[in-house]
Amino acid sequence: MRLIIRQDYDEVSSYVAHYVKERVNQFQPTAERPFVLGLPTGSSPIGVYAKLVELHRAGQLSFKHVITFNMDEYVGLPRNHPESYHSFMWNHLFKHVDVNIKNVHILDGNAADLDEECRRFEATIARVGGIELCLGGIGPDGHIAFNEPGSSLTSRTRVKTLAYETIIANARFFEGDVTKVPKLALTVGVATVMDAREVLVVITGAHKSIALAKCIEEGVNHIWTVSAIQMHPKGLIVCDEDATLELHVKTVKYFKSIEHVHQSLIGPHNLGLQGNLLRSMKDTDENVTKRRKLFLGTVLNTDEEPPVSSDDKYVAKKNGNAGWKRKMDS
Repeated sequence: MRLIIRQDYDEVSSYVAHYVKERVNQFQPTAERPFVLGLPTGSSPIGVYAKLVELHRAGQLSFKHVITFNMDEYVGLPRNHPESYHSFMWNHLFKHVDVNIKNVHILDGNAADLDEECRRFEATIARVGGIELCLGGIGPDGHIAFNEPGSSLTSRTRVKTLAYETIIANARFFEGDVTKVPKLALTVGVATVMDAREVLVVITGAHKSIALAKCIEEGVNHIWTVSAIQMHPKGLIVCDEDATLELHVKTVKYFKSIEHVHQSLIGPHNLGLQGNLLRSMKDTDENVTKRRKLFLGTVLNTDEEPPVSSDDKYVAKKNGNAGWKRKMDS
């Protein structure tokens, strides 16, 4: 699991939007091989959606061959209600981009048979080959989608009773009146989310800092359902500084140091989007030297690079565009 820390909500939104753009473009989707994207609602992704719209308008991203699955929907709320998640998605994203309406999948909270609607939704995901990238946000209690505390980590799409804390948190969207907030919702399950080939969760704000700490520093727990991301082979959390307030200082420094190594020593051009090392690392001696000086300067708190002894295990060796190569002992 990776944790990327940015300064504030706007920087988090920009990072995630850029990440989605790169994942879609690198996938090179077609009508026969579409990119399948899981999408959240709520306050967390609003900034991301605004950035995605900007990227689309700039000609850098197309949703023409993207299939979307939304994570949840209220039960009993009319589809055209301003606070339905149908309305949310159309207002914040879909009506601004070139997505094909046939490729948009949102649970129907007014279906005659809600259980059958949930089964149909799971079957549709399976039919298109599964979700490639699933975006998510969380509540202050660590729930992902509407998988409230105590939800099974093997759960699938189903009808869920909302926790009182969630109802209180969502009252701001219903004129502050908790009586107007739906008490039931349809939601994908924890296992539905974790079945995606990659999961990216956005966590911002001090009010979600405890949930982030539980997710990062403690074990997998059905009370904090977002903690299931620990078990995912390609899990990524992008958070702001406020969300790290409950993390240990050492934890924050560790994850920041990993990114520092990626950027300063390995080089972003030698890494894949998901943090994987590219098979062929190529660089110039000049760039290698600059990064080495930057790293040593950081460690030694000096702008000068110390002399390299004859026993140094790494030497600069010219070989086309090769960088530092290991000097083998005879």
